[in-house]
Amino acid sequence: MKITDVETFVMGTPWRDLTFVRVTTDEGLTGVGETRMLGHTEALKGYLSEAVPRHVIGTDPFDIESLVQRMKRGDYGRPGEIMMSGIACVEMACWDIVGKALGQPVWRLLGGKVRDRVKAYANGWYTVERTAEEFHAAAKRVVERGYRALKFDPFGPGQWELEPEERTRSIELVEAVRDAVGPDVEILVEMHGRFAPAEAVRIATSIAKFDPSWLEEPVPPENLKALAKVAQHVDAPVATGERIHERAEFRELFELQAADIIQPDIGHLGGISETRKLAATAETHFVLVAPHNVGGPVLTMANLHLAACTPNFKIQEHFNDFADEHVKQAAPGLPPVEDGYFALPTAPGLGVELDTDFVAEHPFQAAKFDLFAEDWQFRGTKKDGDA
Repeated sequence: MKITDVETFVMGTPWRDLTFVRVTTDEGLTGVGETRMLGHTEALKGYLSEAVPRHVIGTDPFDIESLVQRMKRGDYGRPGEIMMSGIACVEMACWDIVGKALGQPVWRLLGGKVRDRVKAYANGWYTVERTAEEFHAAAKRVVERGYRALKFDPFGPGQWELEPEERTRSIELVEAVRDAVGPDVEILVEMHGRFAPAEAVRIATSIAKFDPSWLEEPVPPENLKALAKVAQHVDAPVATGERIHERAEFRELFELQAADIIQPDIGHLGGISETRKLAATAETHFVLVAPHNVGGPVLTMANLHLAACTPNFKIQEHFNDFADEHVKQAAPGLPPVEDGYFALPTAPGLGVELDTDFVAEHPFQAAKFDLFAEDWQFRGTKKDGDA
């Protein structure tokens, strides 16, 4: 079997553009992959236009390891977000083809399951005004839908340090969410790399009584020693990793014991195999894995296959029950979240099929998403003139 064609399709929303890659073989089998770029969708397409004829066309899709190594090292440049995202899309699609060819879901080809279902947490649910009342009501809607965990960033456009009034407001939002969901639902506090270490520690100390299951990216991701400083001074577990795009770069994170949970993005780290290797390394350091996922149905499904076979997996991020719910129609087959969990995929391959007509109905929007802008949490749902 040989790969004969690679096509890209971009689906737009007001705040994120999802890139799908469909790989076709000479035996008629096709596979699909996905990533979500932050402002670099055209750059990704440009990379693929060069890399596909050089490295992909003519390859046996079963030779995934060789293909990834060729794409990763064959151009000699250091891997970064764009390259690793392109590799991820093609790699996922190859696993999809292999599973279809063998009549097996991908997780069975990765070592088999270690769990029967995958715990999910909701994101994208707090597209409301930053008041305690609004966050409380929105959080209750999440648990009413069956979720047993939810993540949110209560810090508005905050950066480096919050003014005292704004710090109090943010803490009140965390309190409101905890009050809404009760003591048995996990709340995950997202900091989006906003703060200087001292401010992150100050905030963490103030919200400790609300028992967050993790503090995510308390400081910018470039300085892991600063992250380690925070980890040494807070009680809650520290999570990070979505903006690290090459698994070797996690080495220093492990050595510093700077995080308790890593959050690689399959769509930016080179795909399923690369993330599985990273998870195995994390396991030797007793670090949990909770993959970052702002993608649509294909990327979410890839995450479920990884979760099924990863012993140190913790929980799976999911946006699409609350933000742009229609994107699930781009590739039918993703199991719904029921009572806070995904069922394991059972169909051969990844278990979804791309609906290119539906994708075409929602074209590329060059989405801009600025986490340091006022009202960013509305994610395009607030229209001009809204109160």
